[in-house]
Amino acid sequence: MAQVTVTIDGKAYRMACEEGQEDHLSDLATRFDQYVGHLKAQFGEIGDLRLTVMAGIMVMDELSEVNRRLKSIEAEVDDLKSGRDTALSDQTRSEEALAFALGEVTAQIQDIAAKLNGRPIPPAN
Repeated sequence: MAQVTVTIDGKAYRMACEEGQEDHLSDLATRFDQYVGHLKAQFGEIGDLRLTVMAGIMVMDELSEVNRRLKSIEAEVDDLKSGRDTALSDQTRSEEALAFALGEVTAQIQDIAAKLNGRPIPPAN
């Protein structure tokens, strides 16, 4: 297991993480430190614990909004897939109807051609 030292609000914290995840953990800590720094600039020295809790709540608020938007996008994708499936089904039925109609027209043309040539009409398929 790898170890990383991150800094939040000027204090160093040694943390363990999976091998290869060191940069990711450092990036997360840096982003969290930005939340803490923003709150500290806005409210001053209100205590480490309170700053950390407030920063955590801000992160969770953003995560909640992202999850809401993700669910909305997933629902939209599902609607689009359903519409696509319906359109493909309609297209298949239209193609089948067109093929049948073309077969009928071809048979009628053959009948007319046979009559014009004075030949017997072949049986329909």
